[in-house]
Amino acid sequence: MYTERLERECGSRLSVFHCTDCPVWRHPVATFFHLFFRVSAIVTYVGCDWFSKSFVGCFVTVLLLLSFDFWSVKNVTGRLMVGLRWWNQIDEDGKSHWIFEARKVSPDMVAATEAEARVFWLGLIVCPMIWIVFFFSSLFSLKLKWLALVIAGISLQAANLYGYVLCKMGGESNISKVTASFLSQTVFQTACPSDFQKPGLEGLEIHKH
Repeated sequence: MYTERLERECGSRLSVFHCTDCPVWRHPVATFFHLFFRVSAIVTYVGCDWFSKSFVGCFVTVLLLLSFDFWSVKNVTGRLMVGLRWWNQIDEDGKSHWIFEARKVSPDMVAATEAEARVFWLGLIVCPMIWIVFFFSSLFSLKLKWLALVIAGISLQAANLYGYVLCKMGGESNISKVTASFLSQTVFQTACPSDFQKPGLEGLEIHKH
């Protein structure tokens, strides 16, 4: 009797468990690697002249870090930290389809913490802007040999940013509407965080484009 009552009480407590009770970093490894590769690519690019005088070695190192970052953010950290995923597939007719997945809200499971979500979006937005600064810096200083690498950095990181913004906005293809909606939602959530319940992880909402 006591055991059954204890199980019922524990079950009822677990059923109302919210993310406010969970640790700040539920996915510390994913959070680390979400920033590690992209920050390492930036640091290596900035310090290439100090670390090594081999242009080819620096070029390959930064490109590998950018590639690792693109793969990890697209396939791992986005799914774990914010419950979003996107990819492209070709159907039998040879047509290309962009697929966006977002976790549905569920009170039974715990979503990624607010801290992880902020780290995810901060890294996703700030780093492409830094590469854009590098682009103009290389262009105006006539370091044209670095332009290909900088353009690769912008392209890879902007692709992830674009894909995840579309995921969050439900696959809307109009970029102006997506940008306006995303910025307004982000500002409103920052101003009134208590009005939003953290989402759970119950199934996937899939959008095809």
